Amino acid sequence: MDPIQYLFQQAGKNVRAFSSDSRYSEIETKTIKNDAGKEIVFIKRRFLPQPDQFTVIKAHNVQEGDRLDNISHQYLGDPEQFWKICDANGAMKPDELTETPGDKINLTLPKGITE
Repeated sequence: MDPIQYLFQQAGKNVRAFSSDSRYSEIETKTIKNDAGKEIVFIKRRFLPQPDQFTVIKAHNVQEGDRLDNISHQYLGDPEQFWKICDANGAMKPDELTETPGDKINLTLPKGITE
């Protein structure tokens, strides 16, 4: 176990393994012990949300040379939040969203917000 996490746990503090803007922030962590008795922390499987769980507010027309990090920066203000666009479009492979000029990428409200 990470020594810093251990210290927080001993102090009774509940510390998230991931920042609140991470795609893994709401995923539960588990701990197992291997045969040598060492604790191994892992996150449970993350399932992609269904695109119909999002409210579409705009569509981006893919242009030649578009990159998802640039699109994410343009619309969300943060290139590292590209995963939100992937989730809203049901994309397991982010590059597939921008590989064909003329395709549309849905830009949505956050999951669970409907206007």
